[in-house]
Amino acid sequence: MHIFLVGGAVRDQLIDYPVIEHDWVVVGETPETMLAQGFHAVGKDFPVFLHPKTRDEYALARTERKIAAGYKGFKIYSDPSVTLEADLIRRDLTINAMALSPDGKIIDPYGGQDDLKNRIFRHVSPAFSEDPVRVLRLARFAARYQHLNFTIAPETLALMQKMVAEGEISHLVAERVWTETYKALNEKNPAIFFEVLRKCNALAVIFPEIDQLFGVPQPEKYHPEIDTGIHALLSLTQASRLSTKPEVRFAALVHDLGKALTPKQLHPSHRGHEKSGLKPLNVLCQRLKVPNQVKKLAKVVMEYHTHCHRAVELKASTLVDLLATLGALKKPENLDDFLLACEADSKGRYGKEQLPYPQADYMKRALAAAIIIDTHAILQSDLQGNAIGEAIRDARIRAVKSIRKQQRLNT
Repeated sequence: MHIFLVGGAVRDQLIDYPVIEHDWVVVGETPETMLAQGFHAVGKDFPVFLHPKTRDEYALARTERKIAAGYKGFKIYSDPSVTLEADLIRRDLTINAMALSPDGKIIDPYGGQDDLKNRIFRHVSPAFSEDPVRVLRLARFAARYQHLNFTIAPETLALMQKMVAEGEISHLVAERVWTETYKALNEKNPAIFFEVLRKCNALAVIFPEIDQLFGVPQPEKYHPEIDTGIHALLSLTQASRLSTKPEVRFAALVHDLGKALTPKQLHPSHRGHEKSGLKPLNVLCQRLKVPNQVKKLAKVVMEYHTHCHRAVELKASTLVDLLATLGALKKPENLDDFLLACEADSKGRYGKEQLPYPQADYMKRALAAAIIIDTHAILQSDLQGNAIGEAIRDARIRAVKSIRKQQRLNT
């Protein structure tokens, strides 16, 4: 059995980057011999096996032939005669088409080490264009390694643009798009993922609701960056600095979708964008099958982010109702993610990145006051039905009023 470590593990070892998982290619074996040695078959589309002890993935060396559109439109050929070089040439990027032998020798038939040294993403062969998922993967790699100054080779970017123009991207299935997007949202610089998709014109196909934000002006007084699309990516960048949660980052990215629907004659004002954006958000989430917990946070951030920015100005009753809408009165932790996404919006503007966001502290103190009231006395009173809820709400409003009064005295 000839076994080689391949792909990301080799790439990341060479740049001293944390290796997350190990993938192996096996040359000269068959499914039958793998099973006989205790490996467990798991691959549906091609022969992949789990090691009986480490649970790492071991794939038989294979070649592929494009027979239909989309990322599943391949005929897989695996045989003991398939060489390591033949397997590697079907991979996406040169930096992912290297292998490491058991004796520590790097097998690099397509220049991966040079591209890694020069920080270049370059496709291995024209076969890159046969799999639309590779556009998403490259964009995700760009988000991961942006801090290391990786760039896309001009010929690779041109090939990606050609794939979009020829409609190959349209064959991506929703689940795969969201899987890659979710992974990108977990990367170090997720905004780069969307920037790369825009450069190759794929953003308009995959995320038209986001793409339509670019070129939409905002008041320069409040948004020095002016362009709403730029603001969306700046907000995502700030969310990435404030939170590691992908749902917070996604909420910050899409919070202003409604601004793309503002009639041009009303620009740069966007009154009512908080509610007008709910429809395109629902369309986006339904199309890509976005998980409910991600969608739920994005919706409340979209609808109430301006409430948060004006928290100190809100009436106590409005603030109590907002806390109830967020579910924070029952689960106080619900407020945290909402506040982080709103803070990212506030800081996602040129020159505003370091400004404090005191609204978060104020809302936390208001919540603390609202949930500490003595509901036991109300429940033990003679009140019945809806009157009980109203009495609890009134008590919370009084508690928040005291916090509001204290805030005004301090300022």
